[in-house]
Amino acid sequence: MPRKAPPSGTRPGIDVLLHENRVFRPDAAFRRRAHVRDVSVYARARGNPEAFWASCAREVAWFRPWKKVLAWNPPHARWFVGGRLNASFNCLDRHLGTAARNRAAILWEGEPGDERTLTYAQLHRETCRFANVLKELGVGRGDRVTLYMPLIPELAIAMLACARIGAVHSVVFGGFSSEALKERINDAKATVLVTADGGFRRGSEVPLKKFSDEALLGAPSVRHVVVVRRGNFPVQMQEGRDRFWHDLMKDRSAECPPEPMNSEDMLYILYTSGTTGKPKGIVHATGGYMVGVHTTTRWVFDLKPEDVYWCTADIGWVTGHSYVVYGPLSNGATVLMYEGAPDWPDRGRFWQICEKYGVTIFYTAPTAIRAFMRWGGDWPGRYDLSSLRLLGTVGEPINPEAWMWYRKKIGGGRCPIVDTWWQTETGMILITPLPGITPTRPGSATRAFPGVEAEVLDERGRVVKEGGGYLAIRRPWPAMLQTIYGDPDRYVKQYWSKWDAGTYFPGDGARRDRRGDFWLLGRVDDVLNVAGHRIGTMEVESALVDHPAVAEAAVVGKAHDLKGQALAAFVTLKEGIQSDGDLVSQLKGHVVRRIGALARPDDIVFTAELPKTRSGKIMRRLLKDIAEGRALGDTTTLADPAVLQVLKQKYEED
Repeated sequence: MPRKAPPSGTRPGIDVLLHENRVFRPDAAFRRRAHVRDVSVYARARGNPEAFWASCAREVAWFRPWKKVLAWNPPHARWFVGGRLNASFNCLDRHLGTAARNRAAILWEGEPGDERTLTYAQLHRETCRFANVLKELGVGRGDRVTLYMPLIPELAIAMLACARIGAVHSVVFGGFSSEALKERINDAKATVLVTADGGFRRGSEVPLKKFSDEALLGAPSVRHVVVVRRGNFPVQMQEGRDRFWHDLMKDRSAECPPEPMNSEDMLYILYTSGTTGKPKGIVHATGGYMVGVHTTTRWVFDLKPEDVYWCTADIGWVTGHSYVVYGPLSNGATVLMYEGAPDWPDRGRFWQICEKYGVTIFYTAPTAIRAFMRWGGDWPGRYDLSSLRLLGTVGEPINPEAWMWYRKKIGGGRCPIVDTWWQTETGMILITPLPGITPTRPGSATRAFPGVEAEVLDERGRVVKEGGGYLAIRRPWPAMLQTIYGDPDRYVKQYWSKWDAGTYFPGDGARRDRRGDFWLLGRVDDVLNVAGHRIGTMEVESALVDHPAVAEAAVVGKAHDLKGQALAAFVTLKEGIQSDGDLVSQLKGHVVRRIGALARPDDIVFTAELPKTRSGKIMRRLLKDIAEGRALGDTTTLADPAVLQVLKQKYEED
């Protein structure tokens, strides 16, 4: 069980408050069948990283082999220099002469319950047809195409079609506003927009074509708009610009040769929010990215031909790019895609889907797991989840109690959990267990993937062998970002300037334990300075969630005359638990017992919902605005802006 950390005489970066001692070793039967069964892979990769990545690259299909594995001129890396390949070919054509040809590539379920299945042969045919559509619209190699769609098969088809002809896709999450869409179109200077008449979310219609029309009033680069008929929603079509997908696809050839792309050619741009408010266009190149996601998908998820693999992320996020589309399809997997919310029409929808399709691998976010906890274990208990053999988490650190709940209630105590750390910028998983060989601990992402060199450093760049500090990646990795689109200076300043030019700073805090395992502590922007102690919010949040009444918590700092900063906690209780003054005292006392008096929250506010982005991440920046009584900052990426107003009023009343 968690215990107090011993006092430390030195604080290299971030104080370590919680220790976790529960250990779960790989099951012998799982290990016997795992792709990776020998721990010596770490030593081999460490001894010669370039040879390791070259061996991984040989599992990818190349039209022309590379001449040099890595050209490293910090902070710029060129991977598999001289090689030629095509991402769409790797995801589709390479499987057509194998047993995977008639295997289901995509099992799709819409929120209303409609279903579709596309085999690899069918997905190849549809991709080629849409690639020919794009060509007829004047799209060529290097042109940018913006995709603004619900989670439907046409989104994956459009991505693969762009990759097939050498166009660069820029997917904008279908939950973003018209203003956010306009910003991203203009930054990329996209010439074609692919959208849909609408989508479904919790039983409501999302009018994507309407939002697209609003965005295009200020996006002059777009010459053509392709509209998928998702729900027969009423739409306005502009003559000469707008065409329906199904009309354009009529009589289109199902043959389209894949364009041989240089390894360093752009595959896609994906925008991530920046601290300045201007989105950053993260650029990923074809060769290194495909090697990275192909290898990590196979090794981290121990992917087998018979698996039904479900990553619950929307394709609008990097998780969907890497671990719904490119990684799984390049491995010939059967990928499940679900359009809607986990609680529609009821809170058992995810588990009903797992039972229906016999899902074997389930990959989701800690924020979803905490929601499942809040709803109670009865919901998954109604369904047969015995098909599951591996669970994964992604998106943010997972607190130990949520990890244990996930293991017991969803995995039945038998499924290994791969807690993965990576980013939009990294393109691929960098820190993770390998399920056949890695002992896991609740809340720890464990070890760097073979061939990845990760460290914890202090402010001056010195290695912290045991304790807290800043996460750093000390050498390049294949799927790494190439630049920020149109802003190369920002690329250098933001990611490669904290220490030396060859060390990547992801902006996260971390600690290493005596075994060398990594524990992610969240964004360093969220680290608090309380009475001279630097405290990561994740550890205080974990202590709160450890209380049996709490489902989720977010902790922020607010200005304090004596301590510098004090802690304000926003807490969501499990269903059926009533909030009162006694519970506030209990929770403060619980935090003190778990990690010490210095972490006692000054304020605890109970809330039915926390403000989150549409990808499920808690917006602590806005909670800090509330705690300090400031005007609220930008709320355009919030899933439900109304949550903030309720919280603001409640905080002021308390």
